[in-house]
Amino acid sequence: MAIERVVLTYKDYLAMPDDGRRYEILDGEVAVSATPVTLHQLIVGNLYWVLRGHVHGRRLGQVYLSPITVILANTTVVEPDLVYVDTGRAGLVTDRGIRGAPTLAIEVLSPSTATSDRGPKFQLYARHGVPYYWIADTDARVLEGYELTTGGYRLVDRLQGEGQVALPPFPDLALVLDELWRG
Repeated sequence: MAIERVVLTYKDYLAMPDDGRRYEILDGEVAVSATPVTLHQLIVGNLYWVLRGHVHGRRLGQVYLSPITVILANTTVVEPDLVYVDTGRAGLVTDRGIRGAPTLAIEVLSPSTATSDRGPKFQLYARHGVPYYWIADTDARVLEGYELTTGGYRLVDRLQGEGQVALPPFPDLALVLDELWRG
């Protein structure tokens, strides 16, 4: 007897319980993660504060803080920690979320999400055309920036230590790394 794989869709995503967990559909399969820890949320907040100020002040688009639904395909619905949508992609933003590839997706690693953020989600973001992907590793205090090229993402920079740095798509944004990890 053959086992038939059930493929979940955006419609199934809408029926997920509102229980404080993060539900995502990755290529038709549900992925559930626990409520983030406080350090995770602190880093997400710090990144949001810096990015929103930069983007808003220059009228570059919008920055969205999780939970925000990103519908990459009917069978791929994700909730990145932060999302940037430039003005050229503003039409993707709807009242239900973002329908299509945002300009930048950011994931802050947690013990429960690190494998997915570096594995399936990394591949899905590339396959669905998200031009830039950042990963913030709270344990290592490292910020990685990736840029989409033919064949997938290439690491633009792996930033740690002190000082000001910039990552695409924001060449004129001076991120102060020390401040990202502070409370």
